[in-house]
Amino acid sequence: MTVATLAAVWGGAAPAGPTALGERLDPLLGAARSGAEVSLSAREGEMPPPSDRGVATAPASDLSLVEARIGTADPRGDDEWRCLAEAIYHEARGESLTGQIAVAEVVLNRRDSGRYPATVCGVVEQGSGQRNMCQFSFYCDGLSDAVADDGAWDIAGRIARAMLDGAPRLLTDGAMFYHTRTVSPYWADDFTRTAAIGAHLFYREDEASVLMASSTAN
Repeated sequence: MTVATLAAVWGGAAPAGPTALGERLDPLLGAARSGAEVSLSAREGEMPPPSDRGVATAPASDLSLVEARIGTADPRGDDEWRCLAEAIYHEARGESLTGQIAVAEVVLNRRDSGRYPATVCGVVEQGSGQRNMCQFSFYCDGLSDAVADDGAWDIAGRIARAMLDGAPRLLTDGAMFYHTRTVSPYWADDFTRTAAIGAHLFYREDEASVLMASSTAN
């Protein structure tokens, strides 16, 4: 999906940053945001399944319906929710809503692929533990992971909740990789670019590239 397509779906240009994004979500969040209890720590116990919490479970075919789910999402959950919210917050809080959703899609695509850890936390925390060697840079870049922007954290928590509750992944076409437009990683030419959203380019590892990598390893 191109940036132009996204703009058409959203009825105009996507908001450029957290302030504009907050204004975009205000009609949906309303008073719920100011009263939201959002914490880096998971609350005690697991949340009931989406159907028991009145969450819409019918398939959504466009981003406006996904946006509506995010606007009404309850920003809390277990460790899986916390790990996804942290990834969204630290990797993409300066992006538009679509840019943040796209990062969440990559994490969940990896979790579901069978080729990466089978949990959100496993995906987000994957890496050697050495500085700047993790799959997601924020996790071992040596910088503080403290939340300094409560509004951006609230939005990240709502996106994480909606995506974990089954909101469809409409943006990245199965992407499991991304990088910022300011760098040109060596692996990008071997993958299929699926989307360009905000500051990030997204890629999918197609069967041909998987087979090539396997044959090279052997």
